[in-house]
Amino acid sequence: MFHCTERLLLRPAWPEDWQAVYSGIADEGVVRNLARAPWPYSQDDARSFVELPVDPRFPRFLITRSRDAALIGCIGIDMTAGQVELGYWMARQHWGRGYATEAGRGVIEIASTLGYKILVASHFLDNPASGKVLSKLGFRPTGRIVNRHSCGRGEEAPTAEYSLDLSEQSADWQTAA
Repeated sequence: MFHCTERLLLRPAWPEDWQAVYSGIADEGVVRNLARAPWPYSQDDARSFVELPVDPRFPRFLITRSRDAALIGCIGIDMTAGQVELGYWMARQHWGRGYATEAGRGVIEIASTLGYKILVASHFLDNPASGKVLSKLGFRPTGRIVNRHSCGRGEEAPTAEYSLDLSEQSADWQTAA
């Protein structure tokens, strides 16, 4: 599955992408904000990641710039604890440019097309920038703070949980159109 936004192409990972993935994520400042990626992140981890099978009901995309195909990060949805969860990471050199929000909007459109009604997401409390991205995407804080294990940190850390009602989102999109 592919998806185009204004500046980005969201596309599947291919085996030859492992080096670009490794270059973008092998940064402790990136990995510590993720629940599932280990630290240190190795070249074998990157190879394994790009070779993971993708369930079409839960797509995962590399985020690339349309103009030069540079890898910016990764984004997707997955089933976590019985809920459809949005997750993403951005390579450090691309932080603060609106790419996460733009890619997030694309994945929300896909999730809606796939028939999902609710998406959840979370961020570690010491990563408030991710909370700002989620807010821009229309996610609302649930008010719950829970500990979540981070492989990159090697321990649990508090996370703020968010939820997005896609039926409200599509009504907002229709009103704005």
